[in-house]
Amino acid sequence: MVLDFRLDDPTPADPRRRWADLDQAARDACYDNTRAVADSARQVDARDGASAAYRAAHPAGLDIAYGAGARNALDLYPARDGAAPCLVFLHGGYWQRGARELFACFAEGPNAAGWSVAMVGYTLAPEASLTRIVAETGAALDWLAANGAAHGIRGPLVLSGWSAGGLLTAMQLAHPAVAAGLAISGVYDLAPIRQTYLDAKLGLTESEVAALSPLRLPAIGKPLCIAYGTRELPALVHDARNLHALRAAAHAPGPLLPVPGAEHFSVLDALRRPDGILVRAAHALLGA
Repeated sequence: MVLDFRLDDPTPADPRRRWADLDQAARDACYDNTRAVADSARQVDARDGASAAYRAAHPAGLDIAYGAGARNALDLYPARDGAAPCLVFLHGGYWQRGARELFACFAEGPNAAGWSVAMVGYTLAPEASLTRIVAETGAALDWLAANGAAHGIRGPLVLSGWSAGGLLTAMQLAHPAVAAGLAISGVYDLAPIRQTYLDAKLGLTESEVAALSPLRLPAIGKPLCIAYGTRELPALVHDARNLHALRAAAHAPGPLLPVPGAEHFSVLDALRRPDGILVRAAHALLGA
C-alpha cells in the first residue's frame, strides 16, 4: 500500500508574488495591520494604559537623552543584578508612529525574569528618513555601551524590536554592543513598501531599499531569533520565513519562531510574562 502523505501549509500565499496585478488598495492592504486585526484599537488602548501604569511604577530611569533630538531618549528598567542581560527594545509604527513610552508594559516580562530592559525612542518620518532612524538606533546602542553600567546595566545586550522595530533590529545586529537579536513581526524587504500608502511619509529611495532591506543584505553571523504570529498578514509571515531561510543558507544561527494563534498586536503578549515564549526565546539566544 502506498501512503499519500502531505504536510500542508495553512498560511495564505504571499500576495506580493502577483504584485504587478494588484491595484493600489490591494497593495496597501498587504501591510495594513490595523485594518487586518478587528480589535486592534482595543488592544492598542489597553497597551497604552498598561504602559502608562508601568512607567508610573518605575520612574527612576525614564527620559534619559542619548542624542540631541526630542525623541532621542531611553527609558531604562534595570534589574537588581547589574550583570543581568538587557533587552533593548525598538518600538513599531512603520517608522512614522509610536513612541517608546507606549511600549513600557512589555518590559514587564523580562524584568520579572530578572533582565534589565531599555526602551529606545527615535525620530519619526517624515522628520527623519529611514537612514537617519537606523543611525539613531545605532547611537542609542553606542550610549548604552558607554553609559549603561553607570545606570545599573552592564550585562549583554539582546536587541529586540516589533514591526518596524524588527527591521531596525536586523539592521543593528552587527553593532559591536549587541550579543544577539530578537526580531518580532518585522518587514524585511522595503521594495514593496515604496509602492504603498506608507511611503507618503517615508519617501524611501532606491538606495535605501538596497541598503536597509535585510533580505537584500549578507547575513550577520550573530544569533537572531525571527518571530511572527501565525495569524499575521501573509506579507509579514513570508518576510520572516524568507529572512530565516536566507540566514540558514549562510549558516547564521537563530531559530524561526511562529507564535501560535497570535496576530500582529497580540504577538507581544508573550513579552508580558516571564515565562512568555518571547522571553524564553531571549533567554535561549544567550544559552540560558
